[in-house]
Amino acid sequence: MYGIDRLILEKQEDLKLKTGIMDANTIRDREELSEQIRALKEMKVMAKEYGIDISLPATNAQEAIQFTYFGYLAAIKQQNGAAMSLGRVSTFLDIYIERDLKLGLISEQEAQELIDHFVMKLRLVKFMRTPDYNDLFSGDPTWVTESIGGMGQDGRTLVTKNSFRFLHTLYNLGAAPEPNLTVLWSTKLPMNFKKFCAKVSIETSSIQYENDDLMRIDMGDDYGIACCVSPMRIGKDMQFFGARANLAKGLLYAINNGRDEKSGAQVGPLIATVSTGALDFDEVMVRYDQILDWLARVYSQALNIIHYMHDKYSYESAQMALHDSEVRRFFATGIAGLSVVADSLSAIKYAKVTPIRNEQGIAVDFEIEGDYPKYGNNDDRVDQLAVDLVKTFMNKIRQQPTYRNSIQTMSILTITSNVVYGKKTGATPDGRLAGVAFAPGANPMHGRDSNGALASLESVSKLPFEHARDGISNTFSIIPKSLGKND
Repeated sequence: MYGIDRLILEKQEDLKLKTGIMDANTIRDREELSEQIRALKEMKVMAKEYGIDISLPATNAQEAIQFTYFGYLAAIKQQNGAAMSLGRVSTFLDIYIERDLKLGLISEQEAQELIDHFVMKLRLVKFMRTPDYNDLFSGDPTWVTESIGGMGQDGRTLVTKNSFRFLHTLYNLGAAPEPNLTVLWSTKLPMNFKKFCAKVSIETSSIQYENDDLMRIDMGDDYGIACCVSPMRIGKDMQFFGARANLAKGLLYAINNGRDEKSGAQVGPLIATVSTGALDFDEVMVRYDQILDWLARVYSQALNIIHYMHDKYSYESAQMALHDSEVRRFFATGIAGLSVVADSLSAIKYAKVTPIRNEQGIAVDFEIEGDYPKYGNNDDRVDQLAVDLVKTFMNKIRQQPTYRNSIQTMSILTITSNVVYGKKTGATPDGRLAGVAFAPGANPMHGRDSNGALASLESVSKLPFEHARDGISNTFSIIPKSLGKND
């Protein structure tokens, strides 16, 4: 929209304002702005190597798409393999395409071809990651999330022809997980777009949906999804993120006096050992609360170190150059094993669960007598345990100091790493065996939601967004006839 030269001038003006007392914050701001200006100049050089001049504003749809791609390409060339998403470009780019269509410069077929080519480029992205980084993820995700549709604050829809074009790439190019095409779903979306989304979902199984009516309240109508489920205002927000707290393993630490169930090492704090025999719910909850206090502190401190060092040694100047100079920073945390813990606590409360301990007194398995309510069946007895756990851990996170005074948020998201977390965790009181994968995100554990699709969704919908503002993920695959007998 502006061209790189205009962006450079704006950053240079922002740099001039960073004067006065040279304290640590001012010095850091000046250094980062200088790095951003250097990155913008390097973008212009990079684009020229492709034979394109991005110094001035784009003059047509093809240039608008090219320039957008160069911005994204520069950012991911520099960063270190973490999640960096595209934003919300489909509606914005539609303005250029619509103008070219009205001027007779392109046809609708050529407009679709531009989007197809853009998406092809996005699909070609490949991150070079360190082996230990790769171990955390399965499927080699790149998180090229494009947010589509949604509603404007003034009541107008932000669905455009380009919203349809982006989804139509799933037919022209074939279904694929990347880019992660995310529809910002509202009850007020145009009916024809809703029908098209349903059609594409049924035929490609390649669309993610997020609740625009929920997120728009605080984020406005110019936000997008970063990584998988994290809402942020475009160019005005960023987040620090790092892994997840394994709440299921934390529960085992509570049962095992802070010792790791796999290594036997004293990892957590020494707490009073739970009584012998069957587990008592109230006693376990007291111990678990102590472990969660420790876990929230250790987790937050680890993230503070990571983010400080990342800014110091691997500052992503190209990405931040395309943001406002003053951004709102989120301190994004996450949890793993929510449904495992909910079911485990339910089993302890409503059935009889007896630990089977090894020679060191560590619980390596559990004997369950009787049945218990399972998360994913719209049963408040267990669903409330999940709700309380989300609230409790988030409130403990809120009590911790954060790097750069960033705002604490939490996600319930383990789409790509639930298998890895499961492998690292021993047997749990819900009957899950050692090493078995967790359910992804906020999903019920595999096969335990036995009351149908709607009941499963109802359980997930009870989780409080205000305590999980970084996003709640439910990976849900069903056959179409589960929803109805015709299209």
